[in-house]
Amino acid sequence: MRIISGKLKGKKLNIPKNIKVRPTTDQSREGLFNILVNRFDFNEIKVLDIFSGTGSISFEFSSRGVEKVYSIDKNYNSVKFIKNFSEENNLNIKVLKRDIFKSNLKTDVKFDLIFADPPYSNKKKYYTNLLSVLRKKISYSNDALLILEHPENIELKNDEYIIEQRKYGGCVFSFINL
Repeated sequence: MRIISGKLKGKKLNIPKNIKVRPTTDQSREGLFNILVNRFDFNEIKVLDIFSGTGSISFEFSSRGVEKVYSIDKNYNSVKFIKNFSEENNLNIKVLKRDIFKSNLKTDVKFDLIFADPPYSNKKKYYTNLLSVLRKKISYSNDALLILEHPENIELKNDEYIIEQRKYGGCVFSFINL
């Protein structure tokens, strides 16, 4: 894994073996960021990365000059890795250890973009429940764009707030108005 663009372009991420996650692939991240770079001025947005895992999405946003990134994960090893990498590379990432289903996500920041890459499930109900939880817990960022990564076998097209979906490999990015 590597950072695709920005001030840390090409930097490899040496993910510790004690972080057991399914990271967003370089190809998928590159496709996603090609879309986002045409929609946002990265220097003027605030990003929330939920289920941040390896931190690759947070690192990519920060490397590209995003004003502020909040990275949330419930796994201690993930939080520790993201925090250490951020400090070593002078990235503007605030790392929080939280379980989004059990914790309050309220911050003093109104986010412009929220990225959620939860552990994959084969149950559509998991994702509809997650969307409901996120809408309640981050309602203070009600004008934000939520990007939900999920497996391609999960159909969320019926959600009235989905404005677009993009497929990369075995994953789908659903773009959702909050």
